[in-house]
Formats: sequence, structure tokens, C-alpha cells
Amino acid sequence: MHLIHTILVPQGAEYQAVCRGLSRVKASQPQVIAIPMGVQPLRQFLALNCQHLNQRVLLMGLCGSLNQRHRVGDVVFYRDCVDQENIQKCDFTYSREIHRQIEGKVYFVKGLTSDRMISSAEEKRNLHQKFGVDVVDMEGLAVLEFFQPLGVSVAMLRVVSDDSLHDIPNLTSAIAADGSLQPLPLTWAFIRQPLAATRLISGSLQGLKVLEKVASRLLTQ
Repeated sequence: MHLIHTILVPQGAEYQAVCRGLSRVKASQPQVIAIPMGVQPLRQFLALNCQHLNQRVLLMGLCGSLNQRHRVGDVVFYRDCVDQENIQKCDFTYSREIHRQIEGKVYFVKGLTSDRMISSAEEKRNLHQKFGVDVVDMEGLAVLEFFQPLGVSVAMLRVVSDDSLHDIPNLTSAIAADGSLQPLPLTWAFIRQPLAATRLISGSLQGLKVLEKVASRLLTQ
């Protein structure tokens, strides 16, 4: 059995970065599935499209830092993932196997899954202090809750794209009910907060470069 069988990645730039990285390696390619952003859209997507998956799953993508220790471009593996009520553990053995494959410096972290964008530095600090979480995403816990009852091991590998010290634009209103980004609300959010938007774009581009590089190492021998 291949080390990497199925990869889930949020649709759009993150999915494209992972696919570019994998395509740089002449090897048998894993199945890569583009998933929607957000807990509810993702739960619906998984129920409709992923019931058949019965081997180990790797979730990849970007994340935001809630802990000053983790900066833009850092590679993180989740030990576990929480929301304000639940906690689920990733498969640590599988995560370590992938870490050995990609090599390089990584951090093992506690992730928070939120149903909305966490945009203010103050809220990031508060979440870190209240729950002891290091990074935030909008998909992780939904993936664990779906696959673990099926007996499917899950590892989560992400790259930090915004730090805990600065605000980013609030993009919650730009995320459609199907988990896709809407261009017009996204543009308006950037116009309203140009400095924060510049910071987010810069961090995202840096994170995507690292994500592509990490993806290219997944299949190397």
C-alpha cells in the first residue's frame, strides 16, 4: 500500500499548489480531491462523495497561526483538532511516517476548526489562551469526525499563511453556502482593509510556495 493514497485539499489555490507539487515527481500519483471550505459544506461534500474511501487520508492546505511561536511558512502536523466542544486525534503514527518522507523542520500542533474566519489578532490570542490551540482552519475537525467512525486513519499537514500578531481581512461574508469564495465580496473585503489584505496575500503566496514544495516531497523515495 502506498504511503499516500488519498489527499484532501481545499479547492482553489491550495488544491492547485498541491497538484503542481505532486506533478513535479515521476511516480504513481495519489488521488487528490478538492474539498469546499467550511464545516457544513464539507460535511455535506464528504457524505456525498467520500463514503467509498477506505484507506488512509491526508488533509493538506493552509492554516492561520494562533500562537506567536508559529510564523508564516511553518509546516505543521496536527496531533489533534478541536472546536469549542469536541476533540479528535489524528493518527500520530501515520503523521510521523509522512514526516520522515518529507524531511525538514515541522511542528506538531493542536489545531482549532472554526466555522468562520478568525481575522483579528486579539481573537487569535484569546483562542490560544482559552483552548491551548496553535493554529486554526475551517475543515480539520469535520474530516476527522467523518472518517474515524469508518476506521480510516487521518493525518493533517498544513502550512501557516498568516501569523497571530496581525489582523487579516474578515472574509466570512465572501464564503458562499457551498464553501467557495465569491469574488465580489472578497474584493470588497480587501478594499475595506487594504493593509491587512496585502499582508494576507503576501502570507498566502508564501504559504502556497511551501505547500507546493512539501507536496513534491511526498512521493520522493
